[in-house]
Amino acid sequence: MPGNSFGHYLIISTFGESHGAGIGVTMDGLPPGLEINEELVQKQLDRRRPGQSDITTPRREADRVSILSGVFEGRTTGTPLAMLLHNSDARSSDYGGIAEKFRPGHADYTYTRRYGFRDWRGSGRASGRETAARVAAGAVARRWLDEQGVSILGFVKSAAGISCETFDADYIERNPMRACDRVAAQKMEARIRELIEIGDSAGGVIECRINGVPPGLGNPVFGKLEADLGRAILSIGAVRGFEIGVGFLAANMRGSEHNDQMDSSGFRSNNAGGIIGGISTGQEIVFRAAIKPASSISLPQITRNTRGETVDISTEGRHDPTICPRAVPVIEAMAAITLMDQWLGYRSLRGIDPGLPDGEDGDKHAH
Repeated sequence: MPGNSFGHYLIISTFGESHGAGIGVTMDGLPPGLEINEELVQKQLDRRRPGQSDITTPRREADRVSILSGVFEGRTTGTPLAMLLHNSDARSSDYGGIAEKFRPGHADYTYTRRYGFRDWRGSGRASGRETAARVAAGAVARRWLDEQGVSILGFVKSAAGISCETFDADYIERNPMRACDRVAAQKMEARIRELIEIGDSAGGVIECRINGVPPGLGNPVFGKLEADLGRAILSIGAVRGFEIGVGFLAANMRGSEHNDQMDSSGFRSNNAGGIIGGISTGQEIVFRAAIKPASSISLPQITRNTRGETVDISTEGRHDPTICPRAVPVIEAMAAITLMDQWLGYRSLRGIDPGLPDGEDGDKHAH
């Protein structure tokens, strides 16, 4: 099954199914000597795992990670790193009633058209559970980026039609919505609980802010930094839109409004979101992802079955009424993997790290 790997210099490949024995990831291209351990990876997995609150799926998966290879005496060896998470709370019987039905909004139908066969137990590879493997890989990439002085912060900017009006970074991990606004978070929770009662779901928007990326990372044509970030974020099943900087608002701005003017102290604004011409400016990188409502809902809907007949469907089992809170660490993970991949590519090409000082001749450093 192609399409399970991502990256050029840092290559990750995920494997496993939602209701199989387990899921995991391999990472090839990691520099040797990076300090890494299971506890560090587990910290990020705990942010994504199910059952965190009453507004997420009640499925109970500990998601305990095991590092199988690529680490010796607490450091990466430079050989492929493999990590595994066993599934322990799968209830495949919950899906027996829809084994021959296609859930509206889900990949059931398209997987069947693509492969002529599908794993109906929790959606197999199409399940959001696959993203746990990405978070494990992202934890390793984040560890490497930490050493470069890069920080990544994701949060829910809006959900269930309610938007954050203020920003409090310290509050993000202290509320089940991972929202940045206390008042908005409480309203979101209340609305989500209303949707749970009627068997429906809600989407939202996740914003990600990245600091510490030096200028010069990325490529000017097909390897644009924002293009690679967009590819990474849009590869997450729940994501239906991506924008960077002011995003779609740019369509209604004049050049004099959108241009990030500069003076002797630097940029006066950051409408571009920290990337111009496909290359980082050294400013904060800001992007947003639109998260769709979860497609597995108990509210009755109309669909078709594998015989082409029109039928009713109501999805039973344990599902997230909103994907947004658990998607935050996934967004951060894919951003980290993308940045590290681009950074290693820069090192391979130039032999140095990005971020030449203004006015310095880069050519003399390229040899």
